[in-house]
Amino acid sequence: MSINKAKLTETDIISKFIMPAIKNAGWDDMSQIRQEVKLRDGKVIVRGQLGVRKTVKSADIVLYHKPSMPLAVIEAKANKHEVGKGMQQGLDYARLSDARTTQLHLTDAIVEQAVN
Repeated sequence: MSINKAKLTETDIISKFIMPAIKNAGWDDMSQIRQEVKLRDGKVIVRGQLGVRKTVKSADIVLYHKPSMPLAVIEAKANKHEVGKGMQQGLDYARLSDARTTQLHLTDAIVEQAVN
């Protein structure tokens, strides 16, 4: 049975492709892999007496060399997006987490970039 990858969600991409590949590469699920890592609280916007918090910034997956020593941030995007969409987001998240690299994953492509 063939999968129509264009209909997969970001969560599908992570669970069906990215996480199995990470685990098969030897990363330890308990000590080296974290999902939905909160990097920063959303910015608070105050207007008069009303305050609203914008979206929290969180990385899809962070790989750790050691606890509290992030090595890479992985951002996943649904396959309907162009290759490279989300790379700036991944770079920003890598900088926020002090990771050295970021990867953008779609089902048919992986883009990797070192963080300066």
